[in-house]
Amino acid sequence: MGEHAKDRSKLPEIIDKREKFVRLAEGRTQSALDAIRKLGNLSNRRAYEYSDSDVKKIVKALRDATSDIERKFGSTASDGIDKFKL
Repeated sequence: MGEHAKDRSKLPEIIDKREKFVRLAEGRTQSALDAIRKLGNLSNRRAYEYSDSDVKKIVKALRDATSDIERKFGSTASDGIDKFKL
């Protein structure tokens, strides 16, 4: 019985960590989706001038970022933060 009691004592901490993760993940994901939608607004050629190369760079940066997220969740996270520039 001692082993099971020890496992239950960690339950509130696990729930707290889960709730924190869900809260932060939902907010940050929504912010990222909103930012991606705003990038899509830049496709209006009547308002903006851009090249195919610009678009490819934007799409590549977004794909690289999502690949990095997948890698981080699959293994140890790195501290490198890249800044995007055209």
